[in-house]
Amino acid sequence: METEAPFLRWAQRVETSLGHSLPSTSAAPERLHAAMRHAVLGGGKRIRPLLVYASGAVFGTDERWLDAPATAVELVHAYSLVHDDLPPMDDDAVRRGRPTVHVAFDEATAILAGDALQALAFEVLAEAPVASELRVSWLRALSTAAGSAGMCGGQAIDVEATGKRQPVAELERMHRLKTGALIRASVRMGAMGGSIDEGTLKLLDTFADALGLAFQVRDDILDVESTSQQLGKTAGKDAARSKPTYPALLGMAGAKAKLVELDMVMHDALSPFREHATALWALGKLAIHRSH
Repeated sequence: METEAPFLRWAQRVETSLGHSLPSTSAAPERLHAAMRHAVLGGGKRIRPLLVYASGAVFGTDERWLDAPATAVELVHAYSLVHDDLPPMDDDAVRRGRPTVHVAFDEATAILAGDALQALAFEVLAEAPVASELRVSWLRALSTAAGSAGMCGGQAIDVEATGKRQPVAELERMHRLKTGALIRASVRMGAMGGSIDEGTLKLLDTFADALGLAFQVRDDILDVESTSQQLGKTAGKDAARSKPTYPALLGMAGAKAKLVELDMVMHDALSPFREHATALWALGKLAIHRSH
């Protein structure tokens, strides 16, 4: 597939950038730095960084400009996973097939590692070798996506909803914030290096919103249909904690029908970009068909 080559190249770019951006374990405080590297460099699909590069590719943006936002979104994503896995949140012991940070280290170190990863993300953007106007736009997009109007707000709704019956509309609102906001920011940040108007931005937002929901619907389905070994994390935990999910509210057939609907939304949103959006479209397909 034509998109495999850029995906491999982009994954290597962000992996190198992450390794360089994270503090060395030989520098004090060594334990904190080891926890940060454990959280970030332990594998992962790198969907958000790939979205940054793929969105930039639509407009022919120089990949070197995109290393900073690609790195920053992954650092914020990693921080969110570290905190989500803590006992007061999802209380997970396994992430990406390895012990979660609070299990491998301790809860206090995990909290500090998450805090430090979030701070590092904004440091990376602030030092990006691009025009100051672009840096400010990136900082604004990422901070909005990470805060109470985005990821943190969605997590708060998730915590409050556990054990309760939640309408589908409220479930979608929660995931548009918890998962979708950072995905939308990834697509936006990649596009910001090019010349985009409001109409173009609206199409990209529509694609990203559908992708974020598709990723979550597929996640909910996999939580039911897959094993912990296949997922690299604890399977069946949503049902065990009585968390609202798409299969629980729509049934498995309804959840899979929702994926088909979101697939069509993504296709329609990207159609005007034609072959320039090949990589973005491949990532949309991945969200729907992934096995872990």
